[in-house]
Amino acid sequence: MDKPAPIHTEQQFVAGVDEAGRGPLAGPLTVAAVILDPLRPIAGLNDSKKLSEKKREALYPQIIERALAYCIVVVAPEEIDQLNIFQATMTGMSRAVAGLTPSARTALIDGNKLPKDLPCPGQAIVGGDALEPAISAASILAKVTRDRLMVALEQTHPGYGFAIHKGYPTPAHLCALKQLGPCPEHRRSFAPVRQLLDQAQLF
Repeated sequence: MDKPAPIHTEQQFVAGVDEAGRGPLAGPLTVAAVILDPLRPIAGLNDSKKLSEKKREALYPQIIERALAYCIVVVAPEEIDQLNIFQATMTGMSRAVAGLTPSARTALIDGNKLPKDLPCPGQAIVGGDALEPAISAASILAKVTRDRLMVALEQTHPGYGFAIHKGYPTPAHLCALKQLGPCPEHRRSFAPVRQLLDQAQLF
């Protein structure tokens, strides 16, 4: 006789939420929310920044397959410029939690700020991506998604090195930015990009 399907209680519907890409000068911000299934544990979860690219890529499909729910939100550079990076992050987190099915009963947010319009109660946890497995899973989904998007941007906007530095303000990126000028994926509100645009308007 088949065993009855396991019943997940509401207490288990706790979402971890994290982002990737607040600091780069180019590319989107990605935010993920994940509700893990305690009956299908995933070994090796940790802050995505502490994991190798190979390990993150290996964990990504496991999270997608085993999680009770997940949602990944991409916030475009245009919206980042419109809202500012902090508000874009808060907005992305709210959207990610709202996009979960089944819905989260509680959201654990990496950091020290809570979005004001979360669809459920939330708790901010500093360093949560290394402390809470659900936040770790969210950080991995956000990081892998964003890295893949930046690699794709290398094909449409060659010369900037997006596949290597992922849009962060490395010396190589800043050099390319000065030589080539900003592309549509650069965040106009970030100082190095804004300064170049201001200088261009002087001539």
